[in-house]
Amino acid sequence: MSTLEIKDLHVSIETEQGLKEILKGVSLTIKTGETHAIMGPNGSGKSTLASTIAGHPRYIVTSGSISLDGADVLEMAVDERARAGLFLAMQYPVEIPGVSMTNFLRTAKTAIDGEAPKLRTWTKEVKTAMEALKIDAEFASRNVNEGFSGGEKKRVEILQLELFEPKFAVLDETDSGLDVDALKVVSEGVNRAQEKNEMGTLLITHYTRILRYIKPDFVHVFVDGRIAEQGGAELADRLEAEGYDRFQNVSA
Repeated sequence: MSTLEIKDLHVSIETEQGLKEILKGVSLTIKTGETHAIMGPNGSGKSTLASTIAGHPRYIVTSGSISLDGADVLEMAVDERARAGLFLAMQYPVEIPGVSMTNFLRTAKTAIDGEAPKLRTWTKEVKTAMEALKIDAEFASRNVNEGFSGGEKKRVEILQLELFEPKFAVLDETDSGLDVDALKVVSEGVNRAQEKNEMGTLLITHYTRILRYIKPDFVHVFVDGRIAEQGGAELADRLEAEGYDRFQNVSA
């Protein structure tokens, strides 16, 4: 069992007026095999947490810590975090012109594992994962995300998740922009990845619809850069019924 531990994390960004604090003391522990959902209104710090875990240079950690099995994640470069077992499914996946999906996936897998996968086995794994995610085979020869629809980009993110087999996946609003059918396909991919290697999942979302397919063990409500409330799956149902109005008077 592996553990991703976030302790009293404070994160700021640089603005024209100086540093602006976004996360104001977040503590959270995730173990492999667990699914944690983070919900909250816009601007509450959910995506900032995801980007900080992944190592985005815009986000400045002013205090606190992130550790993976005792190792200091904040001291790791972005590629080192990936090799250690962290994966981020981005809210807005980027296009990579000139790099085919086939080359990207195998190169990334080689970098993560430290050795190239056996070609025959790898080709079969990629084909099987693409079929399960209902990604057309011709996408393998296309450039990464170039000309893809929003839903296609999200499926490719989960394709990477299934193939790279991380210890922990941070899914930053993976459900945004998906229709009902695509949401189900993407969710099934996440569930397969979790079942295959006991992956821990940190699922960031505004809505409960994805939680009908990916069942959370824990739900954390973010408000103004802090965790305002925590609970089980029933908390998500309450949020769907009541919204975030009752948190509006939480002090900054």
